Amino acid sequence: MDEPAYRGQQIFKWLHQQGMTDFAEMTNLSKAFRAKLIDACEIHLPTIAYEKLSDDGTCKWLLRLDDGNHIETVYIPERTRGTLCVSSQIGCALNCQFCSTATQGFNRNLSVAEIISQVWIAVRQLAKQDGQRKVTNVVMMGMGEPLMNFDNVIAAMDIMMDDCGYNLAKRRVTLSTAGVVPEMYRLKEASEAALAVSLHAPNDALRNQLVPLNKKYPLAELMKACRDYFTKESKRKITFEYVMIDGVTDALPLAKQLAELLRGIPAKINLIPFNPFPGTKYKRSKPEQITNFQNYLTQKGYIATVRRTRGDDIDAACGQLVGNFADKTRRRERFHKKIGIIAVEQGKE
Repeated sequence: MDEPAYRGQQIFKWLHQQGMTDFAEMTNLSKAFRAKLIDACEIHLPTIAYEKLSDDGTCKWLLRLDDGNHIETVYIPERTRGTLCVSSQIGCALNCQFCSTATQGFNRNLSVAEIISQVWIAVRQLAKQDGQRKVTNVVMMGMGEPLMNFDNVIAAMDIMMDDCGYNLAKRRVTLSTAGVVPEMYRLKEASEAALAVSLHAPNDALRNQLVPLNKKYPLAELMKACRDYFTKESKRKITFEYVMIDGVTDALPLAKQLAELLRGIPAKINLIPFNPFPGTKYKRSKPEQITNFQNYLTQKGYIATVRRTRGDDIDAACGQLVGNFADKTRRRERFHKKIGIIAVEQGKE
């Protein structure tokens, strides 16, 4: 637009730091340039279809995109931080058996704009609610597999960590992957964000059942990528997420296998009590079994924490996000038939 390069940074700050959507109000731009922007451009956001607030303070937004599909974004307040769980795809192309999003099928990848808009909207909505709650952390753990939308996710995370954007520290932006191994090697070179791996099983036989992606990238390949990810000098750790399913993943022999599997990897283990959803055959592990599992890992020298279940009263807990979208895979239809629900067309549910 024949303007100096620094104008881009000015607009960037107006958009992300000031939340300004009116070019006319960007007062450090010349009137002539503002007129050109008004004539040539628009600032367009997803619309909030609904907002739900949990008893524990968790907030979930259903966002309507331009094509009529919907995604879900969740804010989780804690005593010292506020974590925003951001989606990267409409639905999910993977078929993890303990995840509600997986039963809904897949439509498409989100654009950079659709990813970063979730942060933009959450920051402004929280300010309207009470002005006290802030987004201090972002986790790419919403709908979708982030590494299957690599370029757009990396660009969006760069904005989150940019000094002129949301200025989040690199350790406060986390990407969670089910283990897309080739893209993990790319991620190491492309971003300084923290890494979480959705492991959920310590052997190939069980992980093949729970995380079908394991058939393509088995544990030996995944663990090799994990060992390579952080240098010893960085002192950074990978967070391994492990779902606690009653009678499936919570036996102590599996804890022993997990400890052996992660030996030599700078690791933290996050045990996630399974969050039920309609039609699932799984149940959450009993509290005492989770504690026994955690204690064994702790005795072996690992940092093992149990994720506190948040927002399950509004279906906002881990593994419960579903959105509302046209499924191109017909997985939702098959799942509904399997559990005895008649699937209907999008827009008539």
